[in-house]
Amino acid sequence: MTIADKKPTWNPDRLDVLALARAGGELGATDSIGRYARLSDAGVPGGADHGVIWRAQAELRGEGARAVPWLHLQANAVLSLTCQRCLQAVETPLEVDRWFRFVADEATAEAEDEDSEEDVLALEPRPSLRELVEDELLMALPLVPMHEECPAPLPLPAQEAAVEPAEDKPSPFAALAKLKR
Repeated sequence: MTIADKKPTWNPDRLDVLALARAGGELGATDSIGRYARLSDAGVPGGADHGVIWRAQAELRGEGARAVPWLHLQANAVLSLTCQRCLQAVETPLEVDRWFRFVADEATAEAEDEDSEEDVLALEPRPSLRELVEDELLMALPLVPMHEECPAPLPLPAQEAAVEPAEDKPSPFAALAKLKR
């Protein structure tokens, strides 16, 4: 095997998106949810770890020097969240399927992101795919996680029992009336 035959290895924690796009490369992994601290914190402690499955594929769009690197990111995870009706754990599937366009630097990304439909990110500093996966999965969290049908019947609101006033307890207003006389 010669050096030319050796496939490059890509570091997902500090990805050279332009080189990956030029190579038409892709990366993927199955990670434990524990590897993603913010995602782990969003779930119910002790919930099942179904893992985070992600895949990123890069390509160049355009011709010659005007070619622009794009990244297609797909990710799946199942997170145990708290159902807001019954307060029990609910297994919540999260899915991400997004395209990102990359530009030279943060200033350009910030300027172009407002006016473009796609998400624009900077090539430098080199992005972390795992941080991007975590950000996108956090944005995919439901605002109000709930079971479609809660496993246990929900408690009905307590009907207010008619409260009979206690006869032996004097009214505070009666004491005020005596003072007024």
